[in-house]
Amino acid sequence: MATSSALNSFPLHRLAIALIAGGVSVHAGAQSTTSAAAPATASANTSSSAQATSPALPSVVVKGTSEAPVMAGGFGDTPVAKLPIQASIVTAEQLTDRGLFSIAGLTLLDASVGDSYNSAGYVSYLKIRGYDLDNRFNYRRDGLPINAETALSLANKSSLEVIKGTTGIQAGTSAPGGLVNLVVKRPTVELTSVRLGVSERGTIESAMDWSHRFGDGHGNDKAFGLRVNIEAAKLRPELRDADGNRWMMAVAGDWRVTRDTLVEAEVEISRQSQPSQPGFSLLGDKLPDAKSIDPRINLNNQSWSQPVVFEGRTASLRVQHQLSADWKLQAHAAIQRLVNDDRLAYPFGCTAGDGTYYPSTYCPDGTFDQYDFRSDNEHRNSDALDLSAQGKLNFLGIEHQVSTGVLFSRYKSRLQGQAYNWAGTGNIDGTLPTVADPTLGSTNTDRTERSTEFYFRDAMQFSAQWQGWLGVRHTRLDRESFKVNVPTGESDEATSYRQSVTTPWLGVSYAIDPQLLAYASWGEGVESAVAPNLPIYVNAGRPLAAIRSKQWEIGLKSGSRTVDWSINYFDISKPATNDVPVVVGGEDRLESRIDGKQNHRGVEAQADLKWSGGGLMVSGMKLHARRDGSADATLNGLKPTNVPETVLKLQARHSAGIPGLELQAGVVYEGKRMVVPDNSVAIPSWTRLDLGARYEQNVGRQLLIWRVGVDNVTDRRAWRESPYQYGHVYLYPLANRTWRASVEWVL
Repeated sequence: MATSSALNSFPLHRLAIALIAGGVSVHAGAQSTTSAAAPATASANTSSSAQATSPALPSVVVKGTSEAPVMAGGFGDTPVAKLPIQASIVTAEQLTDRGLFSIAGLTLLDASVGDSYNSAGYVSYLKIRGYDLDNRFNYRRDGLPINAETALSLANKSSLEVIKGTTGIQAGTSAPGGLVNLVVKRPTVELTSVRLGVSERGTIESAMDWSHRFGDGHGNDKAFGLRVNIEAAKLRPELRDADGNRWMMAVAGDWRVTRDTLVEAEVEISRQSQPSQPGFSLLGDKLPDAKSIDPRINLNNQSWSQPVVFEGRTASLRVQHQLSADWKLQAHAAIQRLVNDDRLAYPFGCTAGDGTYYPSTYCPDGTFDQYDFRSDNEHRNSDALDLSAQGKLNFLGIEHQVSTGVLFSRYKSRLQGQAYNWAGTGNIDGTLPTVADPTLGSTNTDRTERSTEFYFRDAMQFSAQWQGWLGVRHTRLDRESFKVNVPTGESDEATSYRQSVTTPWLGVSYAIDPQLLAYASWGEGVESAVAPNLPIYVNAGRPLAAIRSKQWEIGLKSGSRTVDWSINYFDISKPATNDVPVVVGGEDRLESRIDGKQNHRGVEAQADLKWSGGGLMVSGMKLHARRDGSADATLNGLKPTNVPETVLKLQARHSAGIPGLELQAGVVYEGKRMVVPDNSVAIPSWTRLDLGARYEQNVGRQLLIWRVGVDNVTDRRAWRESPYQYGHVYLYPLANRTWRASVEWVL
């Protein structure tokens, strides 16, 4: 545990529960002098732009996404259905209905979003369009960059935005799959919502969402707004030996200084403590039968295992000023402070009884080498300042909607020595004890990264039907790194480098009719990558050459009150990285290198059908992903690991004939995934069915929302994903059948 942190006291978990109860009591006592509040689900789904410009108006329930803008898209209030990119918006209500409380929940809702080493109790890792997202560069919070190497709380988020494809105009450096933006809940109309939920083996979750507007004493009774979100949970998942807890407290406020000036500020603190889950693996060269594996077994079940602890503090300040009817200025600053204790009884490879070493898998008999891994007191600090202007102008008879600005960002990681020590032999039944060795004998890598990004975006209206789109971002990087805990007499291998990259983007769209849009786009993205920071790498934490990706895309989009749909074809190519085995000093090591090219092209289709009393959301992706140009000719033409070719996801809801009752269903189908780079082993396809119900009950002027659900109804046994990382095969099983229930009280 990070003893230097101010957030490491578990009683705060109980304090959060007490504050939730206290908030209910205070509000209940004031009911005689206040009007009834709007439903919580309405406030959670109101777009942030609408809240900013009209904070006193009633909130609006957004059932579809065609008319909702994408904050991180960079084109202001332009609705999703009118943009020449693919993006989706997942509301807080959708997440709550499905019982999802982490970023990894997106993998159940959007066919383009997949798992990429999603371990219980750990950081959420995603892939979009088959490419792994970089948790340091592919995440935003209200449009500003954040570090996602932590457990990100969703309790105070109104929605999650997913932008698909290269994001060179939204981010200076980022992986090409896409971008995830977390939209923070802001003050709205009078609101108090309290939720209590139970699930699994006794997980208990509670949350409060409270919002109020105040007068300034000068005739404006809505000048100030305040919103408070509190969450606390005692975690007892179906996965054994993974009990933990989490809590979050957040406050957001706004001040309408004048009719044209809005100031918004918010702060969030959070903590999660829970043992994480190592993956299973191949047994030699054989794929174990998923039906014979109990998905509740946690290989991190040693008596000396310790929880992973994520602590975070985030704050932001945003000032918007309307210069005129057409022009607006904005200054937006944020800071993020993360402290992590990363610990694991870590299975890696296997030394068999006959001396045979399996570097990438477990032994055929189910045993493995287990290591004591600890990296405590990891500090990661991020700062960002964005200064921008956006507005409309007419030039050469063409109407332009432009936005331009500069983003200054800084990232600093300060780590200490880490333990990575052999602890003994374990097995996949979790029955063999091993011996702890917490000696901090391995080096670590500290980094300091600064960037300045100049950007310009222009949406040009050529005619009633034709529109052109232009974007460009110029990024200047300055990065340094050095090793810590280096033995006396050895070099800290300090490095320093600078890069300047420009990422353009072009698009054109044609309105076939007011509801149907055809578009084409082309763009670039850049990654500035480093080798994984593990002792097994000879270049651990060292920078690689800049990796430039390119994408072109064509599609059709339609949005109306009854149905939103789109279909598109994309082609993304980028240089590939590979872990190449090397021998150093007689030891088997790895070197991370740029090696050949990876190309992903595919078809995406999605539709959101809405009717009175119900709806159906369905998305699908057919992906053709291949590698080429590798120095290892045997890899050329093969599929990348852990990437399914076919994905289908469905969410249905319909009124059951009883007033207030809605039945829900979710279906996920994922095709087979390659397990090893030579494609000799694959995990089969699988289908998962989830069922749920929601019942809204009016009690006087108050509202009760009851939710129940069963995930993986058929108790399907399958390998959910097969990440290949650090030169090693991992297998994660589908979670077994689980249940959940909650009640939300809206005052």
